[in-house]
Amino acid sequence: MRRFRFDEPGFQAAFAAFTEERRETPQDVDAVVREVVEAVRGEGLAALLRFAREFDKVELDEATLRVTADEIEAGAAACPAEVREAIAFAAGRIRAYHDRQRPQDHWFKDDAGVELGWRWTPLEAVGIYVPGGRAAYPSTVLMNAVPAAAAGVERIAMVTPPGRLQPAVLAAAKAAGVTEIWRVGGAQAVAALAFGAGPIRPVDKIVGPGNAYVTAAKRQVYGVVGIDALAGPSEIVVVADGANNPEWIAADLLSQAEHDPAAQAILITDDAAFAAKVEAAVTAQLGTLSTGEDAAASWRDHGAVIIAPLDEAPALVNRIAPEHVEFAMDAPERLSDQVRHAGAIFLGRHAPEAIGDYVAGSNHVLPTSRAARFSSGLSLYDFLKRTSIVKCDEAAFARLAPATVALAEAEGLPAHARSAAIRMGQN
Repeated sequence: MRRFRFDEPGFQAAFAAFTEERRETPQDVDAVVREVVEAVRGEGLAALLRFAREFDKVELDEATLRVTADEIEAGAAACPAEVREAIAFAAGRIRAYHDRQRPQDHWFKDDAGVELGWRWTPLEAVGIYVPGGRAAYPSTVLMNAVPAAAAGVERIAMVTPPGRLQPAVLAAAKAAGVTEIWRVGGAQAVAALAFGAGPIRPVDKIVGPGNAYVTAAKRQVYGVVGIDALAGPSEIVVVADGANNPEWIAADLLSQAEHDPAAQAILITDDAAFAAKVEAAVTAQLGTLSTGEDAAASWRDHGAVIIAPLDEAPALVNRIAPEHVEFAMDAPERLSDQVRHAGAIFLGRHAPEAIGDYVAGSNHVLPTSRAARFSSGLSLYDFLKRTSIVKCDEAAFARLAPATVALAEAEGLPAHARSAAIRMGQN
């Protein structure tokens, strides 16, 4: 864990270097993924079944590749009642939040008499990758599928590595409007969604997190299909004054550190004594977590405590451009309103990032690795397309045509120019 003091010589250079460090585990996966993707593209179902045997050590066929409706119903029913209720509660809040993002079609006539506008339409088919292995993630299902359903996507196909499907995941899929579930994971699942494979029909966009192989596969199929983002390790910055309970702040930091040894948790505070108490609380809490090994590695290798005036915090946050930032203080807007680069902002002492992961309603699929400088979290807009509309009558065309001809000729595109000129009675 790094310690920085804003008033020490060399702070700016050291802090800038810290924010530029890569946290992804170095892996030469592109070549392996390329072979997998090309095999699925060329062989389809046969490649999927072969990779299931090779990578997942399971025997599947065309019939068992798909999770049946009865399996979904039985799995959802096996989910504990309190978890089902929490899933329904979260799904309702996520749906309500994303419904409010719905844009409106627009149509107007400008001064030249041209009628212009735009129309929003949903994607037809979306694929959702849901990780397996480390844990069950019903929240991943909800955060990806509920906005797609809210946008009006008709087909939502979920892929997840073969093995026992957790009841909570199946309950979330049912609540979110997932229309099909396939037992396939890894790069081969991404390729199957992009190109189709046997009974798995291709989709228009692939969303959802995965490991380095899944991320590499999404990068390689982009252009054939759309993708949400190339997700990196989780991140949190907590800006806190000394009036906070250090146990609370330690728990908030560890809530992201436990995701992955490459995750990052950073505390910014103006109170060195408080920072020491938070550090002690982190150490104590690590011993109580089943995820303590990963969280400890994250805190040791990528964590940081920055002692700085709180008025400097917005600039520091903007430099980090984190996935999540908490402002744990009274009147947090005074500082948070100065933040331009963050995936999600949590305001006040009772708004821990964890509620955003599950039930606040906002989406937890957020930009990482400083991508908040130029991108946003997953939203309704990721599942909609905007189409421009242009309508000209004869009079409106006459006002636009001369400039069209002039620009087309200037660009050396005579057919463009003729397309307008011929309507003007010119050859």
